Amino acid sequence: MTVPAALPSVFVLGDSISIHYGPYLAEALGDGVRYDRKRAPEDATAPDQANGGDSGQVLAYLRSVAGRAIPSGFLLLNCGLHDIKVHPGADSCQVPLDRYESNLEESLRCGAERALQVIWVRTTPVVEALHRARSPGFDRREADLAAYNARADRVMGRHGIPMVDLYRFTLPFLPGGVVDHVHFGVEVRRLQGTFLAGFIQGRWSGLTEAGR
Repeated sequence: MTVPAALPSVFVLGDSISIHYGPYLAEALGDGVRYDRKRAPEDATAPDQANGGDSGQVLAYLRSVAGRAIPSGFLLLNCGLHDIKVHPGADSCQVPLDRYESNLEESLRCGAERALQVIWVRTTPVVEALHRARSPGFDRREADLAAYNARADRVMGRHGIPMVDLYRFTLPFLPGGVVDHVHFGVEVRRLQGTFLAGFIQGRWSGLTEAGR
């Protein structure tokens, strides 16, 4: 599909999965598209500050000066993998499910205030046994991921936010495509980026047709 010349900017706010597929998404969108994402500050000592983090951190970013500077266009939004972390000694996730929902609601409100075209990306799968074996510092549980994806589905559906199902797209590549506890190899990242680009292109084409 050809990207319309007037395709607006695409800004990504998500976790390390989005950092990994980002270059392939930008490549698939083409040179004419203004692609950007949350970045680490120039003086940052921790490059991981480009990571969107959990839903509370995403909301804080959207409320910040940096968040307010997101250009008008598409905001590709995701959080969930950090929310479902279960730390040693804890009996619940890092961000409780109801708080996750309220954070998403507030994040969408921030997007609406700035007339951003939000696209929600469903959180990618976790192989629980593999995660536990390779990352003993904290757990991620498949049942929690399913619950948080379902809650996000409900929030996005309530507000008419388009959702791209990166979860189901990625499932066929498990477990072989996982290179550590939760991240994917280069070929999976490339496929994810191309898949997301196709969704964005289709979304923009639909909006363009509707505006004629």
